[in-house]
Amino acid sequence: MRIDILTLHPELIESPFNYSIIKRAKEKKIVNIFFHQIRDYSIDKKVDDNQFGGGSGMVMKIEPISNLIENLTSKRKYDEIVYLTPEGKLLDQKKSNLLSTLNNIIILCGHYKGIDQRIRDLYITKEISIGDYVLSGGELAAAILCDTIIRLIPGVLNDETSALNDSLQDNLLQPPLYTRPREFKGMKVPDILLSGHQQNIQIWRDKMSLEKTNKLRPDLIKKFK
Repeated sequence: MRIDILTLHPELIESPFNYSIIKRAKEKKIVNIFFHQIRDYSIDKKVDDNQFGGGSGMVMKIEPISNLIENLTSKRKYDEIVYLTPEGKLLDQKKSNLLSTLNNIIILCGHYKGIDQRIRDLYITKEISIGDYVLSGGELAAAILCDTIIRLIPGVLNDETSALNDSLQDNLLQPPLYTRPREFKGMKVPDILLSGHQQNIQIWRDKMSLEKTNKLRPDLIKKFK
């Protein structure tokens, strides 16, 4: 997979991609990530301007973003051009699963009040929000989006079944997890997990997963009824 991230602050977003799972995915050449400074595609290095119609806050200009996107799309076909915005559809595991199957993605990080509407109309194929709140820019959201996508690509995780058992994959939260020691401050690991009977363990995990979801996130169950 190739991911091109369009940003005014490459230095802000590069760090999360140099550690842990994403770093290993890059080293294995499973994913290639490129950061593009939008300002480099502006003739006068200016990337924002006042709103037509008045109002507070600046708007990202058309030309630099358009120049950058057209430069990239002239070299290869992109499956999606994603704009991160609070106005987009909320990111969930299903969207991450779908995006992880693609080959080439552009992610546009907004700033200021946002981007000129004509960029959205001309180029953007998908608008995504990571939550109902506003960030100072799209860089942190882009890092989150990329992390959710990359860990799902075959070969990234040492155990490829691990991602399939994550919370939300089946619209349920994962069951309680335990590791050594068997007892801590009088609290013991459930006997079923020590039984070695995998079928019974899975039945227990499914039951606990449903109970946990009902207790903590009943909205997930109602959403998919």
